Amino acid sequence: MRFGASIWPWKWEKPYDDTIKRIGRAGFRATELIAWDDAAFTEYYTDKTVRELRAILDDEGMVLSQFVVKTPNLSSPDPALRAAAVDLFKQGVEKTVAFGSPIINTVVHFPFALSMPQLADRPLVQTFSQEVPRDLDWAQNYEDYVAGLRECARAAEDAGIRYSLEPHPFRYGANTEGLLRLIEKVDSPALGVNVDPSHLYPVGDLPHITVYRLGDRVLHCHFSDNDGETNVHWRPGMGKIDWRHLMQALSDTGFDGVISLEFEDIPGVSRGPRHTHGAYHGLDVASEGFEEEYQVALAYLTGLAKEAGLKVE
Repeated sequence: MRFGASIWPWKWEKPYDDTIKRIGRAGFRATELIAWDDAAFTEYYTDKTVRELRAILDDEGMVLSQFVVKTPNLSSPDPALRAAAVDLFKQGVEKTVAFGSPIINTVVHFPFALSMPQLADRPLVQTFSQEVPRDLDWAQNYEDYVAGLRECARAAEDAGIRYSLEPHPFRYGANTEGLLRLIEKVDSPALGVNVDPSHLYPVGDLPHITVYRLGDRVLHCHFSDNDGETNVHWRPGMGKIDWRHLMQALSDTGFDGVISLEFEDIPGVSRGPRHTHGAYHGLDVASEGFEEEYQVALAYLTGLAKEAGLKVE
């Protein structure tokens, strides 16, 4: 297995060439790239840019562990918007293959593509909820969503890659039970999970139990620590998650993929020019102190991985 680092906390917005080099020189052997919207495919991830970024990865001895695509309308009640989301995913599949990456990733999706409150706000407000229309056909929306996922999984399967779904609070597949149900309903060997403890832990799951239950459907991991109340992403060792248990579960189930560190809620993080959720804002490129936090985490997790019997490249 390898340790990597998601690129967006280091540099939220494109271009990413210098940031790939920085992550590699910080000691990581993998990274993830992201397409925030459909414009990313025409404005940034051109054939020329993909070749250039892939050459940088090769020069740094790194791999692209997965290519992340945003497809919020895959659960929309509008068939045309769902179809457009599938088409966007298929563009992502093409880029994933061009990068030589084995995995394409999306987060799971909000029912009806609704907006939901930020979980990080929950401890700070008196009432935490979301008003929704009373006449929604929830059963039909779930079946429409499964159909969309099935089409995406088929596209990944046809291209010879895997599709990792990432759990997220308040969405379909927010917890282990929801993920297992989606895997069963979609019924594709290409479909698996990107285990994100900071998304699973605050909705009531113990991440190492999730790993045992998912088994070989665990394709990739995002590692960050968490307080159990919100979906904050801290350095492992700064929250409540038991990392020894999680590493042992990965070892016991034969995991041999990439653990990508993703610290979105620590000082010095990059959040780009746009206002986004989280306590820290304003940096285009992550600070030196942020990089040091990653290196502390890399040493800590490498030791735990070896203790658990995982072979670290």
